[in-house]
Amino acid sequence: MNKKILILCTGNSCRSQMAEGFLRSFDNSLEVYSAGTLPAKEVNPNSILVMKEIGIDISSHKPNDVLDYINDSFDYVITVCDNAKEACPVFTGKVKHNLHLGFPDPADAKGSKEKILNEYREVRDDIKSSFNYFYDTKLKNK
Repeated sequence: MNKKILILCTGNSCRSQMAEGFLRSFDNSLEVYSAGTLPAKEVNPNSILVMKEIGIDISSHKPNDVLDYINDSFDYVITVCDNAKEACPVFTGKVKHNLHLGFPDPADAKGSKEKILNEYREVRDDIKSSFNYFYDTKLKNK
């Protein structure tokens, strides 16, 4: 049975888009969506770039508003905001399991282009590791 998953953050332009890309790459039978409480106009170009570096294309993704999904049912709703700096959104729709996997926002990175991209790569790699573990323990062959 296909699992339906919603990944939430504030802007739906960096972390949630990367997480969606990873889950889709792990298993194309999953129904994966991402959304934000205050969706940005576009996916962050640095997120697109660092995902492309590892062979995952999220360039066609668009930020979505969480309200678009409020009447849907999900097996998992996963928040990816950094609890220390942001108010994590709460999904009030029908959901079997709520989960929080927090990551710092790479859009806050300062410095040279390379330093900023390294911050995106670090967050990307953390997201991959956490979502790979989530997939292996909660979804794979379940």
